[in-house]
Amino acid sequence: MAHTLPALPYDFKALEPHIDAQTMEIHSQRHHKAYVDNLNKALESAPDQAAKDIVTLLREIKTVPDAVRQAVINNGGGHHNHALFWEVMAPSAGGEPTGAIGDAIKAAFGDFAKFKDTVKQNALTQFGSGWSWLVWDPAGAKVAAVKKPNQDSPLMDGHVPLLGCDVWEHAYYLKYQNKRADYVDAWWNVVNWKKVDELLAKAKAGK
Repeated sequence: MAHTLPALPYDFKALEPHIDAQTMEIHSQRHHKAYVDNLNKALESAPDQAAKDIVTLLREIKTVPDAVRQAVINNGGGHHNHALFWEVMAPSAGGEPTGAIGDAIKAAFGDFAKFKDTVKQNALTQFGSGWSWLVWDPAGAKVAAVKKPNQDSPLMDGHVPLLGCDVWEHAYYLKYQNKRADYVDAWWNVVNWKKVDELLAKAKAGK
């Protein structure tokens, strides 16, 4: 079954003024669509992989034939990273997390401020394009902050991505130009902690 472009759960302008409508439209309808289209194209020559859902495909990346593996990493990672990105943002969101995700962050980082600083530093020190992530680490049974280059998925490392900040320039350049730090600071205002908490519960349950 071909992978498909998911619909945004809100209008292009819903995250204004923090993320502008034009960026949201181009980002979701052109960049994300290109990842989906190119993933499907790459899988045409690997029919044994084509039936896998995107999470399984990335978790089992070493089973993907060498000839198309990098294309799957680039485009499959791009597809899954963005599908998650849209869900962990929402209008009228932000603030400090509560419940299980809030407790997990405090346990791992000491407090929310230190967590935010870690995620921001990962975002700013990721050379070129990439992502700053909060993940669930099943081996350590805790959350952790990691950064990944390009569209590499945390799933390939055995982690479960919970929250990701996209620091590719196409995610912010129209509004923030080269001011990546300003973009990251504004992005906290649209983080959908309710969704992140749901993702943590699923990750802990091994789903």
